[in-house]
Amino acid sequence: MSTLRVTAEVLAVHEHPNADALELAQVGLYRAVVAKGAFRSGEVAVYIPEQAVLPDELIEELGLTGRLAGAAANRVRAVRLRGELSQGIVCRPKALDGVDLTAAAVEGTDFAGRLGITKWVPPIPPTMNGEAEPASELLPWVDIENIQRYPDIFTPGEPVVLTEKLHGSACLLTYAADGGRVYVSSKGFGAKSLALREDPRNLYWRAVTAHGVPEAAARLAERLGARRVGVFGEVYGAGVQDLTYGADGRRETLGYAVFDVCAEIDGSVRWLDAAALLEGELPLVPRLFSGPYDIERVLSVASGRETVSGRELHLREGVVIRPATERHSPVTGGRAIAKAVSPAYLTRKGGTEYE
Repeated sequence: MSTLRVTAEVLAVHEHPNADALELAQVGLYRAVVAKGAFRSGEVAVYIPEQAVLPDELIEELGLTGRLAGAAANRVRAVRLRGELSQGIVCRPKALDGVDLTAAAVEGTDFAGRLGITKWVPPIPPTMNGEAEPASELLPWVDIENIQRYPDIFTPGEPVVLTEKLHGSACLLTYAADGGRVYVSSKGFGAKSLALREDPRNLYWRAVTAHGVPEAAARLAERLGARRVGVFGEVYGAGVQDLTYGADGRRETLGYAVFDVCAEIDGSVRWLDAAALLEGELPLVPRLFSGPYDIERVLSVASGRETVSGRELHLREGVVIRPATERHSPVTGGRAIAKAVSPAYLTRKGGTEYE
């Protein structure tokens, strides 16, 4: 998941091709459907992104009672309105009357707390849960921002790699060379520096054990002379999420694919090329494109059919974009890495989003 920030943004307003009473307000590369005449290009308004959970009073103020997602009808998600994809909400909440939104847009002020908006956290099924314990040695995963919200993370023509984003559950494994200790966690537990105690019933332990991930991480640590190695993979299959790729999380055919690797060497954590280090050792997420960065190509590759099963069983969730050479991003303040998600995936029916 990406971070949740509710910010003031300068809008570009476009005509809605299928509705005279509606328009499209653009933020970054996102577009949200708005009432015609509510906003004009160059004006500033507040943008509430997908996965935001709104308080009842704000829902009522915006006229969205009963129209949002989730059991409580309070969660923002992508929808199609008269044939156009609408991602997020553009508005000017009364709680911000008197606030200089133009200055807030320049400063990047986050209004989530002031508006009572929180980030949606999906429920955890029993197979993904378990007894947790503190794990200060665990190497955590990072939130990946959406390229449509931050299109300037990469520059046109920069060499990049696009890998397929799988719809499963992120599995974090850290191998600590001192003592040969293995830590396994989910993204949610890992964010709290918690590891799951070894349990043959647990989804993540089953995956790493079945695919020999601890042993591969130990070999990699020895090759690199690393104190710690982090292997980050996606666990997938029936019983994990709604897209299964022909695998079954309830049986021995549980799917697993590595999407990233890092290592602590000489006191510094470095992000490394998983394909270069683990090809032939562990299953890897498919690489879909290598070449110059072009946003239109990225968005095109993000859509289509999945390539994991070899049978194109499902639509594709999207892609993850990385520079060919790992670097820092001044846009995100961290790694230069982003995702692009397929509109068909966002608007599918009956989808699950467990972490």
